[in-house]
Amino acid sequence: MSASQDQPKPLKNRLLAALPTEEQERLEPYLKLVPLEYRQILYTPNEPIDYIYFPNYGVVSLLNLMENGDAVEVGTVGNEGMVGLPVFLGANTIPGEAFSQIPGEALRMRADVFQREITPGSPLHTLLLRYTQALFNQIAQSSACNRLHSIEERFCRWMLMTQDRVGSNQFPLTQEFLAQMLGVRRASVSVVAAIIQKAGLITYKRGKMTILDREGLQDATCECYAIIKQEFNRLLGGDSIY
Repeated sequence: MSASQDQPKPLKNRLLAALPTEEQERLEPYLKLVPLEYRQILYTPNEPIDYIYFPNYGVVSLLNLMENGDAVEVGTVGNEGMVGLPVFLGANTIPGEAFSQIPGEALRMRADVFQREITPGSPLHTLLLRYTQALFNQIAQSSACNRLHSIEERFCRWMLMTQDRVGSNQFPLTQEFLAQMLGVRRASVSVVAAIIQKAGLITYKRGKMTILDREGLQDATCECYAIIKQEFNRLLGGDSIY
């Protein structure tokens, strides 16, 4: 992808795209296209979940919140998945928070309609069972990565995963926000970003991150990026589900 491609492409949600045509047509009347604004809160702790979101592009962050106000990212969702998995699992609230970290758009469905339409044995129900496992694998792998791998490797993994979801090599991102996502101090992110920028892999200016050398980022990251991607492909099918 060339550095001149600085606008996100409206990629169709890949979970919905993996459904049979007749299933897509059946669900279409219940889906509404909505924007995902920067820092838009989708779910708040212990409040009823009213809507399910299938992102077309952009990135939604799933956070765990601590009593002292600290927040740590535990998972992310892009056009490979859906936001609102607790509803699929029979819950209507979450103790954490979900918000749009990279703006985009999504197809939204009311939670009560979603519950009615995901009958056991239906194509969507079967696909979401596999997606649940894929997201669980992502969270588990990311937890291991955050414990065992360097900030540089984790930074590169996060850049690659974000680029996959937004369909662009440029996206808004502050160092403060990235520090929260990686669970490190802002000063540590500044040092790492400077090193990776000096290597010619990225540029960072005025709150915008631009990926210049994707292959270089893949060489610099740990094995976790490839493992997470392979698991999504294995469980959901296709070469580009994620």
